[in-house]
Amino acid sequence: MILGVVLAGGQSSRFGSDKALATLGGRSLLSRSIGTLNAWCDEVVIAGRESGPETGTTRCISDWPAPGMGPLGGIAAGLRHANENRFDSVLTCSVDSFDLPADLPGLLANPPCFLGDQPVIGHWPANAASVVETILASDSKHSMREFAEAIGATNVKSGAKPANINTPADLAAAEKRNGI
Repeated sequence: MILGVVLAGGQSSRFGSDKALATLGGRSLLSRSIGTLNAWCDEVVIAGRESGPETGTTRCISDWPAPGMGPLGGIAAGLRHANENRFDSVLTCSVDSFDLPADLPGLLANPPCFLGDQPVIGHWPANAASVVETILASDSKHSMREFAEAIGATNVKSGAKPANINTPADLAAAEKRNGI
């Protein structure tokens, strides 16, 4: 079983407001990410948020071990949730990943692996929880690349370049580029 985890615990400092609730074509980025992962996963959770208007039946989980740990805090929370609920693996994406490739499940079929230059879009075995927890407990840099390297994750090359929305201008450009 695959658990989908939308990483939504960022501070959105460059965006200027809660990026998860920003709308693209009338739907929030959070809602779009949840919908995408729902199509591929047995369950989807939102890491790093207490609640949100679009969450509906989607459960929110707190970043682990605490807020402010970056994407690894959300991944650690997702992996812990996966282990507690008997999921085999975790498919992660950031809250602004509205345009993931349709063949992502096939591209990332053999965890651990991640998509190109965006390691937050990855497929991780649930048993990698202890590795990310060790990284987060250390004084080292808490980077996605460090985690991916530590578990021998494969960088899957693809022609796709999913969105990376950090500013309102990025959102407007994505809307224009995708005709939404």
